[in-house]
Amino acid sequence: MGISSTTIRRSGLPFTQGSAGQPNAPTMAKPGTEPVERQSQAGLKPLILIVDDDAAMVKLVAHNLDAAGYRVLMARDGEQAIRMIRQDKPHLVLLDVLLPGMDGFQVCQSIREFSDIPVMMITAKGETQNVVRGLDMGADDYMSKPFDIDVLIARVRAVLSRTRFSEKPERPPMMLGELRIDLSNRAVAMAGRDIALTHTEYRVLCLLARNAGRMITKDYILTEVWGPEYRGDDHVLQVTVARLRRKIGDYQRNPRYIVTKMGVGYMFRKLEDQAGIAAAISPGGTTRESPAQPCAGRERLLQSVTP
Repeated sequence: MGISSTTIRRSGLPFTQGSAGQPNAPTMAKPGTEPVERQSQAGLKPLILIVDDDAAMVKLVAHNLDAAGYRVLMARDGEQAIRMIRQDKPHLVLLDVLLPGMDGFQVCQSIREFSDIPVMMITAKGETQNVVRGLDMGADDYMSKPFDIDVLIARVRAVLSRTRFSEKPERPPMMLGELRIDLSNRAVAMAGRDIALTHTEYRVLCLLARNAGRMITKDYILTEVWGPEYRGDDHVLQVTVARLRRKIGDYQRNPRYIVTKMGVGYMFRKLEDQAGIAAAISPGGTTRESPAQPCAGRERLLQSVTP
């Protein structure tokens, strides 16, 4: 993963050396032992799959994750990772971009064909295009290497926190035009067609939809969905919103649902505002040159709301 052992030792977590100079192996989860219904297993430590072909670095990261209270599985390539995800149902995947055979982007794309498990991409520092590409493939988060292990563990904790759903009472679905959000079953449909969203996309959509007609600042969305440490990380928000728009069939130039106010944030249109926008969209799926209906009178910064 490109993290030095010096960085690992600087973390302040327990670190011991084995006889060969390698860290003593953490307690690993046995493949195939994770039950299908993970959510019902109270008290079970979260299971994290590390996908990287650098065995020494994986062991260092695994040791520190174990010391932080997580169970760990390791895969050396994409094919092995996909098999383990299907079989062991981990709670999070740490996925390096550079892998033998299938690269990390291909692996992430394959995972999204059958699972909404959170994926954190590991990219080289400064490779912005890889960050955007990874998020566009469906990754929930990213880390640029080299990095301090404390930062990695904090991001792991944040991802697991926002993707761990608690049991909630039955609630009626939200109907916003052709968009239906089933809050009880966490399912989304557009014009009767089911839409597969990641945990992060679903949270962004719900936050916007519950506050339809109000402009929500970027930092507020980042804080509520990703966590306070993500304030100012426009990349992850922009790519997630763009991916969400594609899935619900929205148009950035003349949006029917999600409106962007440059430098401020996003707003989900109220139901009555969507009709006028729909009329500006031709049956062929292209937009006419007429601008979106003005909504300046309704736009306002959202400083404090309850999602």
